[in-house]
Amino acid sequence: MSDAPFDVVVFGATSFVGQILCQYLTDTYGVDGDLKWAAAGRSKDKLEQVKAGLGNAGSTLPLLTANANDPASLDALCAQTQVIISTVGPYALYGEPMIRACSESGTDYCDLTGEAQWIAEMLEKYEATAKKSGARIVHCCGFDSIPSDMGTFFLQQQAQKQFKAPAIRVAMRVKVAKGGVSGGTVASMMNIAEEAGKDPALRKKLANPYLLCPPNHKLTARQHSITMPEYDDDQKAWVAPFVMDAINSRVVHRSNALNDYSTEMTYNEGMLTGDGVSGRLKALGIGVGTGLFFGAAALAPTRWALNKFVVPQPGEGPSPEAQKAGFYDIRLVGHTTKGETIKVKVTGDADPGYGSTAKLLGESAACLAKDISAEAPGGFWTTASLMGETLLKRLKQRAGMTFEVI
Repeated sequence: MSDAPFDVVVFGATSFVGQILCQYLTDTYGVDGDLKWAAAGRSKDKLEQVKAGLGNAGSTLPLLTANANDPASLDALCAQTQVIISTVGPYALYGEPMIRACSESGTDYCDLTGEAQWIAEMLEKYEATAKKSGARIVHCCGFDSIPSDMGTFFLQQQAQKQFKAPAIRVAMRVKVAKGGVSGGTVASMMNIAEEAGKDPALRKKLANPYLLCPPNHKLTARQHSITMPEYDDDQKAWVAPFVMDAINSRVVHRSNALNDYSTEMTYNEGMLTGDGVSGRLKALGIGVGTGLFFGAAALAPTRWALNKFVVPQPGEGPSPEAQKAGFYDIRLVGHTTKGETIKVKVTGDADPGYGSTAKLLGESAACLAKDISAEAPGGFWTTASLMGETLLKRLKQRAGMTFEVI
């Protein structure tokens, strides 16, 4: 794809995240500078509105039309770029056509899905095709799951430097996160709950911590997910379930299988709620509330009520001011077989789901286009297994993230 006119095309540029991403790319790279990119979507009129919103800096932004329901238009889009960024979700409903187009054409791809069941389906259908064509497919390039995946990559790097050994027990804890939720994210979560509610076999698949690992993986450790309040001795605080653990842990385990951190590694995620009775009660409230939400989302009548009266709709989300005011602080702790301990702090300087996600997604695409060797094999990768150190540098230099040992 070296003769393609664009390095990156944003497919779904008129979506909530797509618009934020276009602003980030314009502010960071311009339109026709070192990173040549274009915006794509179904509606030329809506694309023109996105372009107008970018001001003078985006006045020369190329606009391309393509529709997920029109395979020929997706093939034509792939022929014009090295990398496709897809923000067209819920991916289980709308994402497969672009995976097919990229896998067949050898075009690199990244997205911000958090839908483990869909990724597993895409792996089964298209990984062999992507390996044959040379397409590098990288899911989960937003807040799901870069802080977890790259945080664990960084922790394992540091464990090897300090102890000459991997951490075999790793725990990720959200210390604090401030940010809003968009309708697109809620729609994806509701769709997962609906699918799982109808299909017992899918529920069983989703419970498998190694769901996204290669078929020949050698990971053997029994995993433990936090579903109710637990006390964390490392953090000296109570821990509540973290809703993104369902996707993040699966991505981390795939990275482990591809990077070979340790066949014995355990990993889980939770939210710190503080010490004492108040911390325990807060953790209990989060655990019960999360369970009730997904229980309600799985049933048609209560799902309708949630959509009608409670949750934001697709296209809705936090304001630009709220995105900039957001942030997150994540802690990871790892223990080696000898009991040595390493602690890592990962932070982001914007709303995790949107302001920060746009930066992470943009830098993942730029890394694919500019930093990854053409000799890197095709297939389905994770950020840690394909981009590793090169992406880590980009995230620290441009995306407002920090990774440090504490």
